[in-house]
Amino acid sequence: MKVLVTGQLGYIGVEMVPALRAAGHEVVGLDTGFYNECDFIAPPDEVPNLDVDLRDVTADHLQGIDAVMHMAALSNDPLGDLDSKTTYDINLHASVRLAEAAKQAGVKRFLFSSSCSLYGAGGDGFLDENAAFNPVTPYGESKIRVEQALDKLADDKFSPTYMRNATAYGVSRRLRADIVVNNLVGHAITTGKVLMQSDGSPWRPLVHIGDIIQGFLSVLSAPRDAVHNQAFNIGRTTENYQIRQVANLVAEVVPNCEVSFASGATADIRDYRVSFAKAETKLPGYKPRWTVRTGIEELYEAYKRSGLTKEIWQGPKYYRLKTVRGLQERGVLDAELRRKAR
Repeated sequence: MKVLVTGQLGYIGVEMVPALRAAGHEVVGLDTGFYNECDFIAPPDEVPNLDVDLRDVTADHLQGIDAVMHMAALSNDPLGDLDSKTTYDINLHASVRLAEAAKQAGVKRFLFSSSCSLYGAGGDGFLDENAAFNPVTPYGESKIRVEQALDKLADDKFSPTYMRNATAYGVSRRLRADIVVNNLVGHAITTGKVLMQSDGSPWRPLVHIGDIIQGFLSVLSAPRDAVHNQAFNIGRTTENYQIRQVANLVAEVVPNCEVSFASGATADIRDYRVSFAKAETKLPGYKPRWTVRTGIEELYEAYKRSGLTKEIWQGPKYYRLKTVRGLQERGVLDAELRRKAR
């Protein structure tokens, strides 16, 4: 297939590209390059890139595309909270227009990178794909509304699938330090402290980016009827953790560090456990293999090899919010996160 990957220069997209190529697919990208100065260890693979803002895509841009993997978004809750209008413009309205353009262009498959964050404050029970939504951020709310819009577009010729990824972690050539497992390991290595920003009590489903990528590839190769207009929680049911459990695992793997709490750490209202039984049993070929502990070990070794220092770790390079703010301060992006004319 000829596959368009939006956000192919982001945290997951950059590792999706070689996986798609290894599976025999032709890849085209669409990415505004916000994080082009954020490489970790190695640069991304080069792919043809549509030179257009996601908000301006038309059906003409998508001619000849067989499938879209829509990964691009303002990618974490703090960034969504920075400007909720821009979050909705990009994560919601542009995503829906992309799907409409894809349908008009004859694209058959549309894989939407949704999120388990749409469950939000979900409590102690295990939530499956039929659970009620309870988002606590613009990011989570936008994912729900895109799914609802895609449901209305689904028909015999246009087949969307909703990939509700758990909270991601793992090594990437576009590393993120603003997600919990990556963050805890980085602090442990560079400061000797496993620094928790909450009281450690909330539950969170966690998934390695390699297992997310496998989930997308499994949907792409699955019979249409097996995935048409369906949601899949992507992760492993055994990989739900309280944050303090993750912190303790980090302390076991990283030598000479101790668990500590950030000043003013309180309970996080994002608190939910998720069942991944549907993907584990009904998604053809989906075999997740990572655990949080093996992911921590991978991160520890990669951070050591890279020579990661406290100065680098606490700088803006691997934090999406800091990076975007820096581009605005330098006059590269305007208030709506569009590139300014040079």
